[in-house]
Amino acid sequence: MSSYDYSPPSNNSGITAGAVILSLVVLGIIAVISLVCARKAKKAIVTELQAAVAPPPVNTIQVWEVDTPTMEKFFQELAREKPVRFTAQQLCSFTDNYTTTLGSGGFGMVYKGQFPNGVKIAVKVLNRSPDRQAEEQFMAEVGTIGRTYHINLVRLYGFCYDQFMSALVYEYLENGSLDKYLFSEAQEVEWEKLHHIAVGTAKGIAYLHEECVERIIHYDIKPGNILLDANFFPKVADFGLAKLCNRDGTHLTVSGYRGTPGYSAPEFLLKNHPITHKCDVYSFGMLLFEIVGRRRNAKVGSNESMDWFPKHTWEEYEKGDLAAMTVACGIEEKDREKAERMSMVALWCVQDSPDSRPPMSAVVKMLEGGVEVMPPPKPFHYLYSVGMNVFQQANETGTNSSYATSEETSSIWYKETTPIMAKYEIQVASS
Repeated sequence: MSSYDYSPPSNNSGITAGAVILSLVVLGIIAVISLVCARKAKKAIVTELQAAVAPPPVNTIQVWEVDTPTMEKFFQELAREKPVRFTAQQLCSFTDNYTTTLGSGGFGMVYKGQFPNGVKIAVKVLNRSPDRQAEEQFMAEVGTIGRTYHINLVRLYGFCYDQFMSALVYEYLENGSLDKYLFSEAQEVEWEKLHHIAVGTAKGIAYLHEECVERIIHYDIKPGNILLDANFFPKVADFGLAKLCNRDGTHLTVSGYRGTPGYSAPEFLLKNHPITHKCDVYSFGMLLFEIVGRRRNAKVGSNESMDWFPKHTWEEYEKGDLAAMTVACGIEEKDREKAERMSMVALWCVQDSPDSRPPMSAVVKMLEGGVEVMPPPKPFHYLYSVGMNVFQQANETGTNSSYATSEETSSIWYKETTPIMAKYEIQVASS
């Protein structure tokens, strides 16, 4: 027999070993799960950061859950067009948390920003209102300028719309709006440049009226809505009141007054009067008067009488003193012929009857100087007698709402001239 007693191993040792192994297995599982979760979280953070600093692919629209079904339907239709739908995070990043304010108004605020690639932008953040006005303005701007591209129209890069924000992302134009150059005493812009601005603006409006698939009526042409780039190249902006119009339609039914007093056409003052694209022509005519005079059209004189430059221009034209008027406006001799021409074009644009106003394609021709501007009839009859007969009067030469095409040799607004004709006229005059 052995000198010591043998006893079987205790069960406590097995239990301890099993517990250790089980703990290691559990810890391993926890470690694997933690690693997987960490990788997923990192990937989500990187994706979110990339979305915050870089725009989504061009011509794609991210679908947000929006309260109004009408807006979602509108966005689905817009998906086939050009503007990009940005997120609120992206706009915050582009504008450096809305640091630099470019301007403000009843519509909201405009902020300066920049895309990650360095392209500068202007972000217009619209005020929300219970009467849906901001929503209507938003759809007007995106639904009109968002469908078009022209060198004389401000470019809409994209927009943002969710339950908290309505914003529009435009190209940034360094020199701001035309009004600050027209109405400042410094007169930083030479008149020749102002003439180029007038022609470029006319080309932009002509594109809206005559070259788009659907005619676009702006309704608010004025110096404050003509923006200028670093080289003072003009671009028509602010389409918050704009409407699409079937090209075959003769007029639109418009509820309420549109535009800015002093620039809006007189037909807006008459109830249920048909409104056509010629209301933009009238507004452009008022803009031309302000370019010629480098002043606001309406000023109160020393004896508190109203000094209205458009009426003064007609009176000087009627007396044959347009040249003297341009001298009084401080226009140099080299620019006076263009200024007189611009004055006559302006008088055509502000005719009482919309049908008597030229289309913008004809306005471009007349401003550029390739045609002879015909003598305009007296405008502003509505100042003395407001009534339907004033606006429905037919021009003696039988005007209609069609516009002159490039194939036509003459119209009631201008007469085509050629170098040969001009040379022949000079020879006759000198014989």
